[in-house]
Amino acid sequence: MAMKNLSFLAVLSLLALTLPLAIASDPSPLQDFCVGVNTPSDVFVNGKFCKDPKLVTVDDFFMAGLQNARPVANVVGSNVTAVNVNNLPGLNTLGISLVRIDYGVNGQNPPHTHPRATEILYVGLGKLLVGFVTSNGDGNRLFTKTLNEGDVFVFPEGLIHFQFNVGRFPAVAFAALSSQNPGVVTIANSVFGSNPAIDPNVLARAFQLDPKVIMDLQA
Repeated sequence: MAMKNLSFLAVLSLLALTLPLAIASDPSPLQDFCVGVNTPSDVFVNGKFCKDPKLVTVDDFFMAGLQNARPVANVVGSNVTAVNVNNLPGLNTLGISLVRIDYGVNGQNPPHTHPRATEILYVGLGKLLVGFVTSNGDGNRLFTKTLNEGDVFVFPEGLIHFQFNVGRFPAVAFAALSSQNPGVVTIANSVFGSNPAIDPNVLARAFQLDPKVIMDLQA
């Protein structure tokens, strides 16, 4: 019986060591680097094709200009500048990316999710109210906090989260994400702005609203 218990503990220990590798968002690199290249092909891959290593240059790993403020003249009052495999090809297979977020006064990065990445946010300037909502199984709990310059906050992978500028001046934050191409799903845009539109009766029942209200939101 003691030997059986020991074997069971050994299996659990092995699973504990290997599961984090098995559930990683992006696969581990199988070479020093794999600079992404947009090669026309009928073959689809999970990521991008690799550039011939002999043709790789230092500029494949470089991007300038992220220190510059971005305009925020839009309905949400924010601007997200992404640095991912699409504009920094050296990130291909490396499992990481970066964004700069500029917020106007009362600007927000509205509720959204990143289906392929955990996000860690650093406030470089200003004051932000941030938060995320847990899954249904956890009771949809809200975790929220007001952040000041120099503060850091983590948004777990796939959970709905947001940031809102509660200061009197513009704000700036930088965030790292655990995917070369994390994706983004803005909740309001996806639900009320899908193409084609979701049947208003479906959304009316889901949100307990009159279908006419839903149609106005979809317009």
